[in-house]
Amino acid sequence: MNYVEDKVNLDIGSFCTFIGQEYLQIILPEWKNHLLPIKGVQFSRANDNMYPSGILDTNLVLPHPTGSVRMKTEIVVIENDNEPLGAIKGNEIYLTLNIERPYPPVLRISAYPASHRAREALEKCIQELIQLGVLGKVGHHEEVEVTTHVIIAWNNDKSRMVGDFRALNTYTVPDRYPIPRIQEAWTQLSKAKYITSMDALKGFDQTLLMPKAKKLTIIITHCGIYYYLRIPFGIKNSQSHHKRMINTIFPTE
Repeated sequence: MNYVEDKVNLDIGSFCTFIGQEYLQIILPEWKNHLLPIKGVQFSRANDNMYPSGILDTNLVLPHPTGSVRMKTEIVVIENDNEPLGAIKGNEIYLTLNIERPYPPVLRISAYPASHRAREALEKCIQELIQLGVLGKVGHHEEVEVTTHVIIAWNNDKSRMVGDFRALNTYTVPDRYPIPRIQEAWTQLSKAKYITSMDALKGFDQTLLMPKAKKLTIIITHCGIYYYLRIPFGIKNSQSHHKRMINTIFPTE
């Protein structure tokens, strides 16, 4: 096997660093040709859709005070059975409004005007989210009572679709699940001997919506009407629900 060496940044003190396949493509472009089978090894997993497809046995060159150090490492490649993103089932989010039908006009907003550049970026974002299973297209026979417009936010020439859910949030019954304060977290960690830091990749996008919530998070654009299948950024109760889900998966006791 011909090893490909590249410099990568690892978390300080980490035992294992998870990387996406896009980054794996950068450090080892032909990784699929070097995938070794997994035999006699069991992995614990919280998502039934995810499974280990193989192991990459490769070398990494890491920065060192004397120059660099070469480290042999194994990377476990995780794939998905039928969904591009994971799906944390059993923790679907629901939304309840504090008003009855018919809903006020503020919840039935038209598509937001956009420039040609923003339209192209929006169309690209929508197609990517459809492929990831985050969005679905509303059919002509489906009833649409609530619509939210979206805009394109730019950062260093990179575009991101953002929904304006302020009107929906106004009429959403709040979830009172407690969100920890930073000072409380520091107090709990003050006597810890070891601290592990984890960042959930696309954490919100892995949380499903209840059927009723899908009807309330419909977005309207110049190229059609779409409903969310996963938690969109910006809706009320998303943080409290995510915290409840994390506490359920990783109980403190």
